[in-house]
Formats: sequence, structure tokens, C-alpha cells
Amino acid sequence: MVFQSWGDVASLRTGLEPGKMHESLRQIAVEGRKLGFSETGGGRRRGAPRGPDLGRGTRTAPHSRCMDRIRLDMHMHTEYSRDSRVALADFAELAHKAQLGAVCVTDHDTIEGGLRLREMDTGLQVIVGEEITTADGELVGLYLKDKVPPGLTADRSIDLIHEQGGLAYVPHPFSRNRRRHLRRSALERVAPKLDIVEVFNAREVASSSNMQALAFAREHDLPGGVGSDSHRPIEIGRAYVDVEPFVTPEELLIALRGGKVTGTLSGIGIHVRTWVDIGRKFMRTRVGRLRSSAR
Repeated sequence: MVFQSWGDVASLRTGLEPGKMHESLRQIAVEGRKLGFSETGGGRRRGAPRGPDLGRGTRTAPHSRCMDRIRLDMHMHTEYSRDSRVALADFAELAHKAQLGAVCVTDHDTIEGGLRLREMDTGLQVIVGEEITTADGELVGLYLKDKVPPGLTADRSIDLIHEQGGLAYVPHPFSRNRRRHLRRSALERVAPKLDIVEVFNAREVASSSNMQALAFAREHDLPGGVGSDSHRPIEIGRAYVDVEPFVTPEELLIALRGGKVTGTLSGIGIHVRTWVDIGRKFMRTRVGRLRSSAR
């Protein structure tokens, strides 16, 4: 993905109330100018560093908005994540309603959801992934054949991802509302081994967190990813990148350099509902175990 102007950066909708929208867009505009975007829509300033790429892919996905582009959401959860309410049986219909053509299924510490979805006749291009709970914070692996066990260091997890031909993708690296994001010291340490940095996550409560991620991607010349981080049906389609059709991971890297980002922040309320969902799942599991032991 390359933002052609500061206006492209400002087009990342914040999901804020109208009264706060202008303040947020002013902040984004300032950050965009710092990163080398022109304010007149004329592209980068001469001599400014090149914009961030997004990058690395299964078979060509169906086209979404126009014949030569597809919508790709690079961070999504299904019922196989402990905190998600998106049933696998409903996933494809919801994705098609959002006009998505390709999806990265990144359930917590499992690849089962992605594998099962890929086996279904959905008409979607499915990239199997996993949001791994490493000892240093969360890390996403894409194009996985085998699960990466949780609890390892970020360095070891990246090695296991690469050994199976996958991509190491850091989600929400500067999040203010998530405790398990990759720690800054670990992020800097593993930066040379990373493939992608998530530069827009719809579950961030502050747009500045995404802007920091974008700046980090540029500083380290890393491709940028875009994801709704959907855990509930209503979130699917909140963030995606329009790219040219791709087949291989390398082709996706190239396609993402010309990608166009669309995103809306989901707001703090969606996190509250997720915490309630986790509590309900825990109680159902506990009640089920008590009933089983009483028999």
C-alpha cells in the first residue's frame, strides 16, 4: 500500500462523533505531513521516504468492487477464538455482505478455524493464520500449515512461521487498549525478521495508535497490514485494503504496495461486549463441567 497524499491518510475514517472528527483528522494530517505526504494531493514530497508497503498469498479471490481489485481483510476471528462470536457457518455470508474477496483467519492460538473455512465452498480466498500468544506479546502468523504453540519467545515463533513458508505479522503494535501487544523492546529486536506490520486495526480506541504503527512501518521499511480484528458479526468489513488479484505470497506483497485502505474504528463499546462474551463462555464451560461431574 502506498498513501498517495495526506488526504488518503485522512480517509481512514475514525468512527468518532462528528464533533471529534475534525480534531482527529487534523491530527492525522499533521502525522501525514511528518511522514512525507503532501497536503495538496500531489503525492510524496520530493526526497521524502517512500510510503509503506503491505504484503505477502491461495488461489485468486473473487473480485469485490471492480473487476481488477479485491477487498482483503488481514485480521479476523471465528468461533475458534475464545472471545469471538462469529460462527464459522455464518462467516462466508458476512464476508460476502462486506464485499470481501480474501480473508486472513487469525484465531487465537489455533489454525483450526482457518483450515475448516478453507475446506468449505465459500467463494472466498482464505489465508490460514494464527494470532499467537508469545512470551513477548501477540504475533500473527499467515500462510500456516501447522500451529505455532503459544508461550515461546517472539524470535522463536517467527522462526517457526518462516520454517513453514509463512509470514510474521505484528498486530496492533502500539495499542493503548490491549495489554498483550508485542512489547516495544521485543518489537525493535525482531523488526529485521518481520514481514508485515499492521498499520490499521479497527479495534484501536485511538487513531494515533494506528499512525504510530504506520510510522514504525515506514521507519523499518516494512509492509503494512490492515484488519478489522473482527470478533463479532457487526465488525466484519470495518477495515480492509483494496488490492489487485494475487495468487502467491510474493504477488500479494506487490499488490499491497498499490493497495487502498478503508477503515472505521469500532469504538470502546465493542471491547466491553467482548469481555462480556468471554465471561459468558467461561460460565457456560464451568456449568457444563459441574453438570458432567455430578452425573
